[in-house]
Amino acid sequence: MTKHVYTFGDGKAEGKTEMKNLLGGKGANLAEMNLIGVPVPAGFTITTEVCTKYNQEGEEATFAAIKGEVEDAVRATEKAMNAKFGSQSDEFPLLLSVRSGARVSMPGMMDTVLNLGMNDDTVKIVAEKSGNERFAWDSYRRFIQMYGDVVMGVEAEKGESDPFEIEIEKIKEEKGYKLDTEFTPEDLKKLVEAFKKVIKDKTGKAFPNDPWEQLWGSVAAVFGSWNNKRAIYYRRMHQIPDEWGTAVNVQAMVYGNMGKNSATGVAFTRDAATGEDIFNGEYLIDAQGEDVVAGIRTPQEITKEGSLRWAKRAGISEEQRKAEFPSLEEAMPVVYKELDEVQQKLEDHYKDMQDLEFTIQDGKLWMLQTRNGKRTGAAMVKMAVDMMEEGMIDEKTAMLRVEPNRLDELLHPVFDKEAIKDAHTIAKGLPASPGAATGRVVFDADEAEEWKGRGEKVVLVRTETSPEDLSGMNVSEGILTSRGGMTSHAAVVARGMGKCCVSGAGDVVVNYAKKEFTVDGKAYKEGDWISLNGSTGEIYDGKVATIDPELAGNFGQIMELAEKYTRMDVRTNADTPHDAETAFNFGAKGIGLCRTEHMFFEGDRIKAVREMILANDESGRRKALEKLLPWQREDFEGILKAMDGYGVTIRLLDPPLHEFTPNDEKSQEQMAKELGIPADEVKAKVESLHEFNPMLGHRGCRLGNTYPEITEMQARAIIEAACNLKSQGLNPKPEIMVPLIGTVGELKMQEEIIRNVAADVFKEKGVEVDYLVGTMIEIPRAALTADEVAEVAEFFSFGTNDLTQMTFGYSRDDAGKFLPIYLEKGLLKNDPFQVLDQTGVGQLVEMGTEKGRSAKKDLKVGICGEHGGEPSSVEFCHRVGMNYVSCSPFRVPIARLAAAQANIR
Repeated sequence: MTKHVYTFGDGKAEGKTEMKNLLGGKGANLAEMNLIGVPVPAGFTITTEVCTKYNQEGEEATFAAIKGEVEDAVRATEKAMNAKFGSQSDEFPLLLSVRSGARVSMPGMMDTVLNLGMNDDTVKIVAEKSGNERFAWDSYRRFIQMYGDVVMGVEAEKGESDPFEIEIEKIKEEKGYKLDTEFTPEDLKKLVEAFKKVIKDKTGKAFPNDPWEQLWGSVAAVFGSWNNKRAIYYRRMHQIPDEWGTAVNVQAMVYGNMGKNSATGVAFTRDAATGEDIFNGEYLIDAQGEDVVAGIRTPQEITKEGSLRWAKRAGISEEQRKAEFPSLEEAMPVVYKELDEVQQKLEDHYKDMQDLEFTIQDGKLWMLQTRNGKRTGAAMVKMAVDMMEEGMIDEKTAMLRVEPNRLDELLHPVFDKEAIKDAHTIAKGLPASPGAATGRVVFDADEAEEWKGRGEKVVLVRTETSPEDLSGMNVSEGILTSRGGMTSHAAVVARGMGKCCVSGAGDVVVNYAKKEFTVDGKAYKEGDWISLNGSTGEIYDGKVATIDPELAGNFGQIMELAEKYTRMDVRTNADTPHDAETAFNFGAKGIGLCRTEHMFFEGDRIKAVREMILANDESGRRKALEKLLPWQREDFEGILKAMDGYGVTIRLLDPPLHEFTPNDEKSQEQMAKELGIPADEVKAKVESLHEFNPMLGHRGCRLGNTYPEITEMQARAIIEAACNLKSQGLNPKPEIMVPLIGTVGELKMQEEIIRNVAADVFKEKGVEVDYLVGTMIEIPRAALTADEVAEVAEFFSFGTNDLTQMTFGYSRDDAGKFLPIYLEKGLLKNDPFQVLDQTGVGQLVEMGTEKGRSAKKDLKVGICGEHGGEPSSVEFCHRVGMNYVSCSPFRVPIARLAAAQANIR
């Protein structure tokens, strides 16, 4: 029989940490914590396989298959916790939490139910047994609210507030309360009845009293939440497969809301923002876990050191801090000491920074969760290097700890130090996720997406964020919240995204109705510019200038390790000497794609190009090309010099000619005037160049073979530039690439032109240089006949942008109309223009490489599409055996790390 349910508790467990695929990260770690002697409330995990079954076969068949195992697991939990589920006797009731737990952490994306098992009978027993009537009724009202929301689907109508929160605010207003903790037992009893009425009014169904009905309803809701909108969005963003599913963790409740000797909190074994080896976190007295992450109350710091830093930032006196905001270390020193020992034990065991959730129930510490903590890109790099130097992990593990795409965060600008001196600070919050962000203020996720769609940079401002804000957070430059601490939803998710975030800025008063926030009476409306410093927590008025970051220290060490462990080189796509220098400084070993047509648009060059296009004969074209020759030669000298000693792949003219023509009437008249010809003649020529499908039209090698003089000019410019540099004692290595070939004959005709020109230049200059002639494999036929092509080509560079277009039959320029829908409906797992389709397009790449090398053993092979800087695509290129990948300058470090990781794996 397949086992569907795994129990844990009382120092024993049926699972272990290596079983994450089956038990999810949370379930595997709960089991492991039991096995290493950490205090964990007992419970059980329903496996991810059951989630798959649930989605395929439905609720009835799935629950029938696991019913007996779940009932046995509940009995085991009762025994371990000495409590009874659904108790109506003198025994203390066993109340449960029901939480999701995927293989990888998806914070806040799926649903949770706490205090399950509460009903009109158990609430009285809990009140009597605990001696705390307020605690019992507070737990009951929380359960009804969560169950109504998560399981029964109670939600606010558009434009309305949460119906449960409306009831809470009614009593607060009536009694003059500021905090939920001021509610009396009588207030909470009223809330329970009000909440039940809300559920009945909104759903037509009564809140269920039967604990078993509550349990099965909650399990179904958690499985169902795997496919909620925010979870799907998060999976798309982080490329998490839909078929993985989530486990369900059912665990005995322990209570942080039993009074002043109880608390709940979240902690990190190292600083998730900076990577420093500092134990830190936040807690709330008399609260449950959701209160901390929801940002409803501003929590207190766990350590005294953290509390002192917080008070300094907040401008709070030492007397007030100790009286109103003491650290856990000061408020509960015995429990703090135990927590500190546990956190060190967990980090030593997992050999990684841990994100912990804990509850203190009447002075006793319970650990509810541990997981490898989310961290910023900078913290990720620092922790990997520090742990390696501490001897906790080896070099290869350190390399694999850094997610290549997260290096992107270290490559973006930071605030200019001089500009910061003049910046006007309007408020200060907590430095929740470092970085610099400047943008226009928006107040909800839809607005953020709409403004971003118009090309605007935005900063999302919220009282606090929730999982529903994920899409808006994703498109924003930064996030600002007026409530919440360093472990609030905004902080944790922003760090995971690598977004700048300032949280808990109490002076910022958000008014959603007016679409504005105010600070000290000054209003900042939607569309106003602000800047955030996620490293200091400061909020600035207007735009603040930025500068490129310095890439040294820990980042430099990771890059040194990448160099040590890589087999495959990383080149760059660069069309200017500046881009080439930038990439070289990032460690690029040559240029994999220099697009010569990009050089034609500068200054007066476009006029010469248009003159060539509008010429009526070869003589006229050659005259115009003579004007372009010195410009091209100058550019090639700069680029070859910047990459001295490394290969530089220069692609001959690729786009169709109509892209260079003046297409509006005014430009055509101006062109005619400059050339001294009638405007009608210019217009007629432009119209004659129109193509129904330019992607498949008169471009690439087709241009060079019909107008050989274009190839002659470009070949001369390249070879002359190389000869000039060699005369100066440099070592240029040009690689001339013929684009868009479909037959070996097309390549051969271009090769003959290039070789003849090179021979002429060598004679004229009295200097010779080594150079290669190769081709871009971007047409399926070229990949299929690669063995024939390799008889002529000295290298292949796979142009996967066009190869993807032609293999799928999708136009890159138009696919945006349907690709998002395809991704949403699961017809495609990834956008094939962003992540290489290894099954289809990849098969052509692999076949082309193998066939090419069967004809020419030492054939140099690379890739130069957008995929050259995407980590999973880089790993594929490594497996295929390519010599190099090429990507944009700022993705070079990402590709270098991905290439090294591929080799390590």
